[in-house]
Amino acid sequence: MSTDQIEHVDVLLVGAGFGSFTLLHKLRKLGYSVKIYEKGAASGGIWYWNCYPGARVDSDTPIYQLFDKELWEDFTFKERYAGGPELRRYFDHIEKKWHVSEHITYNKHVDGAMFDENKKQWLVECSDGSEINCTYFIPCIGFASRRYTPPIQGLSNFKGEIYHTAVWPQHGVNLKNKRIAQFGTGASGIQVAQEVGDRAKQLTVYQRTPNLCLPMHQRPLDPKEEEEKKKAGKYEEEFEKTRHTFSGFTYDFIDKNTFDDSPEEREKFYHKLIVEEGGFKFWLNTYKDMLFDLKANEEAYKFWQKTVAARISDPEKRRLLAPEKAPHPWGTKRPSLEQRFYEVMDQEHVKIIDVNEHPVTEVTATGIKTDMGEIEYDVIILATGFDSVTGSLAQLNIQGTKGGTIADHWKDGTKTSMGIAMPEFPNMFFLYGPQAPTAFSNGPSCTQFQAEFLAKLLEKAKEEKITRIEATQAYEDDWCKRMHEKWDVTLFPLAKSWYQGANIPGRKVEPLNWAGGMPEYVSSMAKSMENDYEGWNIEKA
Repeated sequence: MSTDQIEHVDVLLVGAGFGSFTLLHKLRKLGYSVKIYEKGAASGGIWYWNCYPGARVDSDTPIYQLFDKELWEDFTFKERYAGGPELRRYFDHIEKKWHVSEHITYNKHVDGAMFDENKKQWLVECSDGSEINCTYFIPCIGFASRRYTPPIQGLSNFKGEIYHTAVWPQHGVNLKNKRIAQFGTGASGIQVAQEVGDRAKQLTVYQRTPNLCLPMHQRPLDPKEEEEKKKAGKYEEEFEKTRHTFSGFTYDFIDKNTFDDSPEEREKFYHKLIVEEGGFKFWLNTYKDMLFDLKANEEAYKFWQKTVAARISDPEKRRLLAPEKAPHPWGTKRPSLEQRFYEVMDQEHVKIIDVNEHPVTEVTATGIKTDMGEIEYDVIILATGFDSVTGSLAQLNIQGTKGGTIADHWKDGTKTSMGIAMPEFPNMFFLYGPQAPTAFSNGPSCTQFQAEFLAKLLEKAKEEKITRIEATQAYEDDWCKRMHEKWDVTLFPLAKSWYQGANIPGRKVEPLNWAGGMPEYVSSMAKSMENDYEGWNIEKA
């Protein structure tokens, strides 16, 4: 088939999650024809794939949803922190309210794309052999679409069941009275362990680094109370707050340093954040120097350690889960929100093996060996996360105009312009990816503000008959410089985390998320269009 016979659309979005739905709604209002290709069988993005036991968000209601009033005015979440099934109900609501089904093709996996300089459009190829042309190509596949399985010796020898949390069976798994081994203590690991621990015959968690969890303080929401909030304008107020905080949440660091308070005042303040309020308050609503000054950070860790240690009766488990010496500065790895994780781990049939002290030597047909011997299992759960942030885009065969893929563009280090575009990839943008606030933000806030910017950019493109938009090399160079400047003054470099790719053996360790805060990020995008599009190379018809 010649390229002239291939279907053409103004905008192709990849992925049917928050980013694509936000953009779809905005761009079709501007008169653009838009399609969404989704590799899964339903919408939801990561919340289609996140169906492992206990899967749940860590942003509280109402800010973990699209900000459009026409969606939230007649939809109310049932819990403070929505779970997987609830989010699927929400995406069903979006589809019906916005009539988006006509724009989406499910079970459609994009493999790669190439830009045609003559036609100023992308030719996109899918794994089923089909092709489509588009003027603008916008992958909205997030930072967690490429799972990571660590190189565990003999894993393929195991004759029992093996499940990875990133590709959990949609029909679920019966784990009642099973002997379960779990690798990984990130967000999915914490959620799975506290969910399956009670019903397992035996649960052993193989831990490399303890997760310095915070209490979720989950609770059901009163529908009448939420309706009153909506009528009183409280939802709009909450959404507006996210525009002015570091992380796109409704709260921010206080304008005070740790040692401005007396020990008694600090104790009272910490208690309020963790014990009374819960959620990420202890992380993102605390003293402004906590993530920048090591001594200040140590004060926070001492309080955290004390509160968690009091919940664990077993001294060995207390040592492993809440060590007296911090394994890394507190908050430099993303803390998971837990409901009763420590109480579950404290039970006799639940064990923890520190793989630093007792490395796994081999997985056999029936179990797992360490220097302490072999333990037999029925099930192995890999809660080992993702090749995060860059892996989603780098896995695709998207060709730049000067040859090479995105992976080639990043071979010497990750480089983007404002975490939304790259030189040599004209008319291509991406949401919730590398070098944006991404993992340092409330996801819907980040995608909302990026989508607002792109809608303005493409509105101007239509008005001014712009046919080609490409990030300038100067803007990419400046953004990478600023990325490192913001990162290097924090304590984040002191932790081996997926924030900087340190969870993947052999990967370059570098900042992958913008650490300069949401307001400065949004301002940077806006400024790139000033002075005759100074951040972009523009061609007009």
